[in-house]
Amino acid sequence: MQNFGLYIIGDEILSGKRKDAHLNKVVELLSARGLQLSWAHFLGDVPTQITQSFKASMDRGDIVLSFGGIGATPDDYTRQCAADAAGVAIERHLDAVANIEAQYGESAYPKRVLMADFPKGADLIPNPVNRVAGFSMNAHYFVPGFPEMGHPMVEWVLDTYYSHLFHQQDYLESSILVTEVGESDLIDLMNAMLVQYPTLKIFSLPRSNQRRTTELGMKGETALVQAAMHILKQEISALGYPWQAV
Repeated sequence: MQNFGLYIIGDEILSGKRKDAHLNKVVELLSARGLQLSWAHFLGDVPTQITQSFKASMDRGDIVLSFGGIGATPDDYTRQCAADAAGVAIERHLDAVANIEAQYGESAYPKRVLMADFPKGADLIPNPVNRVAGFSMNAHYFVPGFPEMGHPMVEWVLDTYYSHLFHQQDYLESSILVTEVGESDLIDLMNAMLVQYPTLKIFSLPRSNQRRTTELGMKGETALVQAAMHILKQEISALGYPWQAV
């Protein structure tokens, strides 16, 4: 199973000046292709933190989508941090220059063209809005923080590079709604299920209502999840708790 990760970069998200628009969208885009997000990190504009995070995920071999910080202003650190994490220099990408010149003409200089400076060896991610490309390296894909640009660029990345992974994973998530019980009352049963099915994940999501309702489920390999859920339902019934399928 290949891990997909997500970085969302920028002090404006952490300070609340802007609301995140990427996490739910990436989950949606991956799910539509039979893929799952393994992790997500929000990072402030701290170069050492960004570089260390990039290096760690590159060393793990994760497939990573990264939003934000690829502009040309002094608070945009992503491109330099990616280069530092990979141990390469920054250089001007001629195809990126050509795209910016085609979009902006003479006004591409002297500042907009700075957005054509990428880590050495990077490939381009086309921007359908203004032709200012994102870039990729080491299975890390860097796009702008603007949703109208970044989201279609991520779709392009998935469809261009990872279509062979679509709907290939044997994966099922199944759950039931258990009522008249608190989440803590289910801990022993949950631990017992994990002992019996160590390769699966179990989850519980309590709901705030008058009936003390908890969504209880398992996820992982289809056949194992089906077998585990059969046992789980039997055990819940034996404990005397009402339940219904989700």
